[in-house]
Amino acid sequence: MNTENQVLGLIRLSSYITEFLDENPEDYNDKDFDFELLIKKTEIENPWFTIENQKFAFRQWADLLTHENISNWLKKYSISKTSKRVGLILAGNIPLVGFHDIISVILSNHIPVIKLSSKDRYMVPFLLKKWEEFSDGQIKYEFVEKLENFDAVIATGSNNTARYLEYYFKNYLHIIRKNRTSVAVLKGDETDEELQLLANDIFRYFGLGCRNVTRLFIPDDFLIDRLFESFLNFQDIINHHKYANNYDYNRAVYLLNQDKFWDNNFVMLKEDEKLFSPLSVINFSRYSSLDNVKSFIEENEEHIQCVVAKNELGLDSVKPGEAQSPGLATYADNVDTMKFLSVI
Repeated sequence: MNTENQVLGLIRLSSYITEFLDENPEDYNDKDFDFELLIKKTEIENPWFTIENQKFAFRQWADLLTHENISNWLKKYSISKTSKRVGLILAGNIPLVGFHDIISVILSNHIPVIKLSSKDRYMVPFLLKKWEEFSDGQIKYEFVEKLENFDAVIATGSNNTARYLEYYFKNYLHIIRKNRTSVAVLKGDETDEELQLLANDIFRYFGLGCRNVTRLFIPDDFLIDRLFESFLNFQDIINHHKYANNYDYNRAVYLLNQDKFWDNNFVMLKEDEKLFSPLSVINFSRYSSLDNVKSFIEENEEHIQCVVAKNELGLDSVKPGEAQSPGLATYADNVDTMKFLSVI
């Protein structure tokens, strides 16, 4: 396969997505209607994949797939001369979550053998068909219901599923991903704008992604009200019936258990040391020493996808508002997929 054509195809795909997103719906042509209908069909199939969140995901990919970004990413790796079949078991928690694996496999000169998530069956095939068209047929891929005839595998699942996958694929080269989440550390002097950017890291995709913040560390004297004020841009989230069901259930449980929590009628804050929080709940703890926060992060490193914090705190982190916009060289579970693919 011709990597140069594949890269050009990705850049054309980026332009195609951008033009669609920037188009006035009244000016759609037939191809635009196909794209729009597919997005609506996906939302009907999986209500978590709202049109807004799908288009947000498309925008991130369109902005990411530039010639400069792709070239800077690929030049760090040697491309395999031997093409292998790489099984991909894709997750379906947020839109297009498995697209990075697919791109990585194809640009590594391998063939992705793709088992789609039942929650995300339409958009990946659509994008791959377009990429194939824009690269003059210089990509190969397969969709399967059951993985067979492969040389290596990359699979994503829950912690329970991962144990099964580790056993099932023990005789193959593999990357098996587990549950992860993200944390945010506030310095205390964040501006209102920075806190509103943090809200996007929390609420985008309803909090279902591994890069969504589910645990906050706040200084001892930080006012909870400032957080709730910064969340107001996302107050309409409660109008989504699936999210509202989770909110109502968790609130009822806390009331029955007489747990202490803070509530603004669409999200709850609970003082809890747990890293993972239920949907519609954000766990938080206060700190007086940053060293204690660093110790927590180190102890839970294998469960944390990213840390959101201001640069001044000196943590290995991304700035508020950047959690949902990872670069091409940012890998799930912090395992270098391209390095793995270069040696199989």
